[in-house]
Amino acid sequence: MINRLPWWTWVYAAMSLVTLIAYALDKRRAISRGRRIPERTLHLLELLGGWPGALIAQQAFRHKRRKGRYLAVFTLIVAIHIAAILLWARYR
Repeated sequence: MINRLPWWTWVYAAMSLVTLIAYALDKRRAISRGRRIPERTLHLLELLGGWPGALIAQQAFRHKRRKGRYLAVFTLIVAIHIAAILLWARYR
């Protein structure tokens, strides 16, 4: 079964792990008032396939859940990915 997964599922898994770690690091830095990871960087990681990890991190670390503009961009990124997956499934 694992060998039958499309290549991009591995990209999602790897990028999700990287993004989850980035969120954890940013949350730690937010608490300690250290140098933060720019929101642009977090969004880029999400766009590159790390949005599932970001979604998990937002819940697990209670991070970036109240920032309306941030969540609007995040939601757009998720919608783009879901649309792409649905198109892939339809024309597969």
